[in-house]
Amino acid sequence: MLALQQAKACVDGLGALAHWRSAGRLRLVAVSGLAAPCFEAWADLGLDEPAAPARAVRSDAYVWTTGDGTFTEALGTAAVPLPGADGPIGALSVLKEGPGEPDLAQRSLLRALAVWAAERLETFPSTPPGTDTSAVGPTAGVSGGGPPGVATARDSSSDAVPGSPGFRDVLGSPLAAMHGMREGLLTVGDDWRITFANAEAEDLLGDGCTPLVGTSLWDGPADRLSRLEGQCRRMAAEGRPVTFLSHSSADQRLHQVRLVPASRDSGLAIHFVDVTGPLVDVSRSTAVDTGRTGAAERPVRMSEVTAAMAKAVTAADVVRVVEERVLPALGADGLLVQALDNDQLGLIGCVGYPQSFIDVVGTRLTPLAASPAVADVLRTGTPRFIESQAEYLRLYPKAKFLADASPKNAWVFAPLIASGRPIGSCVISFARPRSFSDEERNLILALSGLLAQSLERARLYDVEHARAQELQRGLLPRALPRLPAVRAAARYLPASKGEKVGGDWYDVIPLSAERVAMVIGDVMGHGITEAATMGRLRTAVRTLADLEMAPDELLYHLNELTSDLGEDCYITCLYAIFDPATRTCSFSLAGHPPPVVVHPDGTVRCPEPTADPPLGAAVPPFTIHELRLPEESILVFYTDGLVESATRDIDQGLVQLQQTLARAVARTSYFTAERGRQRHDVAERRLDRLCDLVVSAMLPDAEQTNDDTALLMAHTRSTAPEDIASWSLPEHPCAAGQAREYVRKQLAVWDLDDCVMTTELIVSELVGNVIRHGKGPIRLRLLRSASLVCEVYDGSLTTPRIRRATHTDEGGRGLQLVAALSRRWGARYLHDGKCIWTEQELPAPWRTGEL
Repeated sequence: MLALQQAKACVDGLGALAHWRSAGRLRLVAVSGLAAPCFEAWADLGLDEPAAPARAVRSDAYVWTTGDGTFTEALGTAAVPLPGADGPIGALSVLKEGPGEPDLAQRSLLRALAVWAAERLETFPSTPPGTDTSAVGPTAGVSGGGPPGVATARDSSSDAVPGSPGFRDVLGSPLAAMHGMREGLLTVGDDWRITFANAEAEDLLGDGCTPLVGTSLWDGPADRLSRLEGQCRRMAAEGRPVTFLSHSSADQRLHQVRLVPASRDSGLAIHFVDVTGPLVDVSRSTAVDTGRTGAAERPVRMSEVTAAMAKAVTAADVVRVVEERVLPALGADGLLVQALDNDQLGLIGCVGYPQSFIDVVGTRLTPLAASPAVADVLRTGTPRFIESQAEYLRLYPKAKFLADASPKNAWVFAPLIASGRPIGSCVISFARPRSFSDEERNLILALSGLLAQSLERARLYDVEHARAQELQRGLLPRALPRLPAVRAAARYLPASKGEKVGGDWYDVIPLSAERVAMVIGDVMGHGITEAATMGRLRTAVRTLADLEMAPDELLYHLNELTSDLGEDCYITCLYAIFDPATRTCSFSLAGHPPPVVVHPDGTVRCPEPTADPPLGAAVPPFTIHELRLPEESILVFYTDGLVESATRDIDQGLVQLQQTLARAVARTSYFTAERGRQRHDVAERRLDRLCDLVVSAMLPDAEQTNDDTALLMAHTRSTAPEDIASWSLPEHPCAAGQAREYVRKQLAVWDLDDCVMTTELIVSELVGNVIRHGKGPIRLRLLRSASLVCEVYDGSLTTPRIRRATHTDEGGRGLQLVAALSRRWGARYLHDGKCIWTEQELPAPWRTGEL
């Protein structure tokens, strides 16, 4: 029964059946996954009947049938013969729910299952081929809801129904029998550790010393089969089988890999077959096989390739279609697709060649004359079929260097012609010398025309898509600022599905007093319009941030701007301000996910504030939220593309993000005790690695994403208490003198005597302005960081302005003096007053020591 379950799982079938050949008929001996009314019509079949099992036995070949009406639930049936010494002894069949035929790897696995199943059946003591199984047979007299002599399984368990000896006893353990298969087979548990590996898997993926069983899939096999890890994680996320082509790093051979999730427990089975050489034994039903396939099936194959080409969006998609659908059908193991540009060739795609050959061909533009065979077919407009290296050298003796570098021995050079002009070439190659039938030549001629049209369309898309992405990336920050309180890293991943870019954006903006603003947002929708809207919003946020607005006030103004863009424009946004002096992060949300906070002890927390609606739909006021952070922390901001997909909702994605961050922090310390420039450099490198880790864990198959993703991480550090000094001042003209005295004493403590005179002048002017034009309470604060910050607080909301004083004016020059003495200055407004601030350059030792 395990054999039938494996066959059913490998092709995503409704159920599986096994027939035994006896006296010119086929008797049903075992069933998995089907109720009795479904299979009674196949309990006893004549060899001349049109049913798939009978056809498979008659032709001694794989058979695929559709719409025969026998099973109302199934639209397709795949059957393979059970081979015996004197011909087929029965058939193994699988019923599929949909019309899609099993692919190359699935058919290979079905044949492999049939081989060892037949060996077990032939050795059954009381049932030699040719006897009447109505009374005697592998499971004669079995009860269980089916016809006499039929073993059934009501579910996917490994036991037959009560009262039967069990089909397991007939076929034995599939895993034990699969040790001798020519195809590789691995089974993997839910912890990604290998639980079974047959001999073929050990040869290809093992190191010859340590058995694979018990080791992690990522410790070796994932490195020896390309694309394995990403496809495994894709299968785990989607919960359905995955098939792909992979190259072995050891010998550059090509394998078709099939990943099948376990039916009951978590885990998966990995089946791979070598498709480097001719595939006569595993592709007998393909369109190019002239011995066993009827002409009626060939249009079906071409229609499948045509349908796949129609779905291909990019040039890489087109190459992938050829790799997955055309190469196996031809028994080919190599592919080169090159584009023609002003008598030069540029490599678009390459499959099945070592890096040494790619280096010879060149990944950039090379002269057409350097590839005489390609030049020949582009000149004549007709394909050229070369059956051996000797023939190639006879035709193109000057291109011997290409033949010497290539591991191939037969080639098809096909021109790619679209709209009456050559646009490139396609080279399909074979590891061994071979001849080409007329049917194969006609097929390749048709395929080259289809490939040319698809490639031309895809290249136009690539150009437009690249321009749109260039526009979008140009609107994002080219580099994030390096600030004393925050070191940041970010990633932006455009959607790979669909034809349009999106409007995700992020930014880090330095504010006064070493505070830092962080923003992340998402313009709903995809397209150039959304990307342009994103650019406008980012500019608006920077402008409003320079006015030192609180998060709720900034979102209020941003909402007004969004409302002017149109009724159908909606934007999610998060705006946060981190103050290193108070170690607080205040933020407001407009329909956006909240940040995730990573603490130095490894704790990962996600606040759950009530988010206001998105910009464009919100009704102010916005709520402001506040987080009290430790001396160091990591703030993680993201758009919904990171945590939400077709296979998980946003809550599941958020839990996965928190778990990923917790595991990362447990393995590596992202909070270092180093000081100065070394401290910041280490933080930046580790933060970059953490970004990559999160993206690979949350989006293991990034090429399959259908939404943009933005990720912003900020490593925050608080200002040390010894770098802050604050004093209250009286509302009296003597306040300026007291302020100068405080400045002299504090700068002496900080060893900043060179800054005393300048700072005294700045403080005198600022405090004097408050005494003349403002009101108390008055407070002076100095901050020592990347610069020397001087702040004067008062209770007035009046705005200071620099005015042009005439020669006869006795005042009005104070702010001019402040602007001249400081690197920059400004004002920010609080709920109970304002703060006038200045920044001064520190002496060289201080500037270089901390940053």
